[in-house]
Amino acid sequence: MYDVIIIGSGPAGVSASLYTGRANLKTLILYQDESALEKTSYIENYYGFEEGISGKQLYEIGRKQAANIGVEVKKEEVTNIMMEEKEFKIQTSMGEYKTRVVILATGNKKNKPNIRGIEDFEGRGVSYCAICDGFFYRNRSISVIGDGNYAISEVNELINIADNITILTNGKKAPEFRADNVEIDTKEIEAIHGDQKVEEVRFKDGSMRKTDGIFVAQGVAGSMEFAKKLGIVTGQNKIIVNENMETNIKGIYACGDCTGGLLQISKAVYEGTKAGIQAIQYIREIKNG
Repeated sequence: MYDVIIIGSGPAGVSASLYTGRANLKTLILYQDESALEKTSYIENYYGFEEGISGKQLYEIGRKQAANIGVEVKKEEVTNIMMEEKEFKIQTSMGEYKTRVVILATGNKKNKPNIRGIEDFEGRGVSYCAICDGFFYRNRSISVIGDGNYAISEVNELINIADNITILTNGKKAPEFRADNVEIDTKEIEAIHGDQKVEEVRFKDGSMRKTDGIFVAQGVAGSMEFAKKLGIVTGQNKIIVNENMETNIKGIYACGDCTGGLLQISKAVYEGTKAGIQAIQYIREIKNG
């Protein structure tokens, strides 16, 4: 059992860990994708580096700093987060972990595929959360767009609800997954069509496939995807938090780009610090009864 699991190893997540780790809380950072920081070529507007520093250098320094104080850092893709009474279970591509506190710090990824019609049918057959909307597709034929662990996790949520499921990899390699009512189609998608709701997917080779609904699970799940699954309040493509970085669910905090506002390192570090300090106080309250 961990005290704190932080999802994301960018400046927000690492900053939170520096406080929880130094408070002697058992802390784990889980990450999969590159941080936006790692992709930044050069930084000259961050305090303490008179000659600037590359984003990759700063990213690596932060992770090493966390590891040096005993924070565990593991590269594992998080596929699901579940609430269990007063704790949380984190499922990854490698296994499961339990924790008292979750801090979401995966940035603000844009996992929406560039497919014509996808935005037009959002809420009318296009969904981004199987656990939220799967119920509406009982005994129907549906599709899941994606080719990785996150897509498979969504399929597993839907497999006992829908009659038939098609995994649409959109030109990517087919995942290693087999089930009686699941088919895999690797063709590139041209567009999504329908009248009042989704009715079919058309492919670039001119073929088409009928479907009653589409669940988008492209790439790796980010903070927004987890928030929707957990019932965390979101709005305008960001997670809603209070001044203490608390979400509406006790024990879950969010910080960094996923909370909107300035997409700057200084803002991410501040919010990570705040989330870490609040997590310490929350866990001490739990332990003191």
